[in-house]
Amino acid sequence: MDGTQYFEKHRATLDGALAALDARGYWSAYPEAPSGKVYGETANADAKAAFDAGLGKPFALDQKGAGTVGAERSPYGFDLGIVYPRMDAQTLIANAARAKASLRKAGPQARLGVCLEILARLNKMSFDIAYAVMHTTGQGFVMAFQAGGPHAQDRGLEAAATAWREMARVPAGARWEKPQGKNPPLLLEKRYRVVPKGIGLAIGCATFPTWNTYPALFANLATGNPTIVKPHPNAILPLALTVKVARAVLSECGLDPDGVQLAADAAQAPLTADLAKRPEIALIDYTGGPWFGEWLSKNAGHATIFAEKAGTNAVVIESTADAKGLFGNLAFSLALYSGQMCTTPQNLFVPAAGVNTPDGAMSPEEFGAALAGALDKLLGDPARAAEVLGAIQSPAVLARMDQARTEGAPVREGTALVHPQFPDAILRTPLIVRIDAARTEVYAKEMFGPIAYLIVAKDRTDALDKAFGTIAAKGAITAAVHSTDAAYLAEAEDRAAEVGVALSCNLTGGVFVNQSAAFSDYHATGCNPAANASLTDAGFVAPRFHVAQSRGPVPT
Repeated sequence: MDGTQYFEKHRATLDGALAALDARGYWSAYPEAPSGKVYGETANADAKAAFDAGLGKPFALDQKGAGTVGAERSPYGFDLGIVYPRMDAQTLIANAARAKASLRKAGPQARLGVCLEILARLNKMSFDIAYAVMHTTGQGFVMAFQAGGPHAQDRGLEAAATAWREMARVPAGARWEKPQGKNPPLLLEKRYRVVPKGIGLAIGCATFPTWNTYPALFANLATGNPTIVKPHPNAILPLALTVKVARAVLSECGLDPDGVQLAADAAQAPLTADLAKRPEIALIDYTGGPWFGEWLSKNAGHATIFAEKAGTNAVVIESTADAKGLFGNLAFSLALYSGQMCTTPQNLFVPAAGVNTPDGAMSPEEFGAALAGALDKLLGDPARAAEVLGAIQSPAVLARMDQARTEGAPVREGTALVHPQFPDAILRTPLIVRIDAARTEVYAKEMFGPIAYLIVAKDRTDALDKAFGTIAAKGAITAAVHSTDAAYLAEAEDRAAEVGVALSCNLTGGVFVNQSAAFSDYHATGCNPAANASLTDAGFVAPRFHVAQSRGPVPT
């Protein structure tokens, strides 16, 4: 089939996505449960066997490289031993440049068909993606399946559907007729074409390689921009699987497979800066630490940059009607994937006078003890703890934990656990450190990992001031407030809107501040230093294309 045929084949999926973007309620195209009934009774076993069989071997990809590269190590304690084609910047750029005409001439409908078919095939491979994500990022298996598979696919579909909606606003043509009084009107026929911006560079991160890369990849592909996918050196496999599928679909549709390329590299010989500085690169998508995001701003000004950087996510706890639910919810938010998420809370603000509960005021000391107890309960069973925590992805996380211990009074130590299946995995439970709100130099920076600061504010007003002041200055993706006071919640919502951060109020059940749902939640806003774009709104896709027109006399 070609792209337009795939468009018709998957039209119902696209229509569902478009309707969901307008309604902003719950909708998902891809089932999130790792169920054999949905994905095939042998899908899990087959994917595990395929993962094991691929260890220690070259990854089969139809890109001709000058040698190979790859040194991934599973956070669960073993080397993957997989190598990938090593491509230099010049070759990648030249290949992408040749692919530009192929994607541009295909047109929006065919490109959307390609995107929809790629996503459908990736969905069928969700178990394969899960093992790749698990053993490159350290996520627990269920999380790796959901976040790396269906949730990432939903984000890719969201970006493609948003791009389609923006491109569809451009008509193919128009008849222009200007009245001239008693004289015949002026007549012109006008034609409009969506013109891609240029070559895209999608820079993957180490913790969520598919979830954070798919929006860029599918926004670019839908709008006709060939894309070089540059994974983190320790999280290549999930994006290699993705690129392999994308190249296959492009080829089957008669399009240049170099519309999507993998740019694998090594930490000792990085490729990202060489690519980013090339003037041919028109679009850069980046998720990661602030230092490289700032480097891109200074050194890649020729490109349009979409960057998600560090944030100081905050929770203000003023009062609650459900203390048990609050502690259970907050404990899970802190423990999930060992805090290695851009949405995990870090700064927990409580008034010095305490948090009001149905049983009376709870002092900061009592609050800290209760939260520590909730974490102990959550992580008391080793098997459950291992699945919730996952494994530590980078030694830098351990170094940050050591630093945080020296910055205040530990309320709860981040302790080591032994994984029941992978004894060489590095597991740590959340560390909570108590400090005074005046010490902004401590908490006004991101401490990525299982680290939280219990910050004692002068009063409830100071708690809001410090929380949202820090977000305005340093950025955040998420914020949360617990209060039984409607006026206090309203003020918090106004403050959150002012600094451009997603706010959650009084979460005590099965929805957590860490979670961001495609088609409903805007992930980041672009309004504070944590990110300059949102996943996914029109501003994320519209800069990726322009409109060219031609005009002439109306044919007679």
